[in-house]
Amino acid sequence: MEKQETQVSLAARDAVALTQGLGGILGVKAGMTQVYDDKGELLAVTVIDLPGAIVTQVKTTATDGYNAIQVGLLPKKAKSATRAEQGHAKKSGSTGFYHYEEFRLPADAKMDGLSVGQVLSPEFVAAGESVDVSARSKGKGYQGGMKRFHMAGGFKSHGASVSHRSLGSIGNRADPAKCFKNKKMPGHMGHENTTIQIVQVVRVDKENGVLLVHGSVPGPKAGVVTLRRAVKA
Repeated sequence: MEKQETQVSLAARDAVALTQGLGGILGVKAGMTQVYDDKGELLAVTVIDLPGAIVTQVKTTATDGYNAIQVGLLPKKAKSATRAEQGHAKKSGSTGFYHYEEFRLPADAKMDGLSVGQVLSPEFVAAGESVDVSARSKGKGYQGGMKRFHMAGGFKSHGASVSHRSLGSIGNRADPAKCFKNKKMPGHMGHENTTIQIVQVVRVDKENGVLLVHGSVPGPKAGVVTLRRAVKA
């Protein structure tokens, strides 16, 4: 039996803050709580857990045509990872990850300080600054037009029968005799990539590995979120 590689602990890794470009880090949406700001006002904040995003690949213009780093989040056990996954993550001191993300960097970015196996630090952003939060939104399943597109529905009385929440007319006359594509109709709702811009950072707690933000954060609890420095800030 082949000897399985052991994963390197976070404490033994070098931390690096991705300050070039828009920066970035990966986290997990943990829930909500309340904190007081410097003015004594109570703020509702979302807790972003930072279990440790490990750099798995460094891409440069010379080798890949552009500058970027690939990071992995939520490590896998060796028995749960394929040989290809284990081979890809071997240099980073891990046996694989459940989630991978790539952060593009400017063409003139300095790549000397970045190496495989480092862990990303949340210090690319400070309290009071803003970030853009990206995640996969909550899945709502198959929904009707009123819930999906906020349609008004039909009449509520006088012979409306069971058409209160119906869509109504969706086509035209005998010509064109069809329903055009992209017509707003019932269908699958949610579970798509969503970005909320300009979310305020309330606190960066590197010791406890959490980041507190004030604003909407897409996705369910335990969902992976990507934070980058706000483009419009």
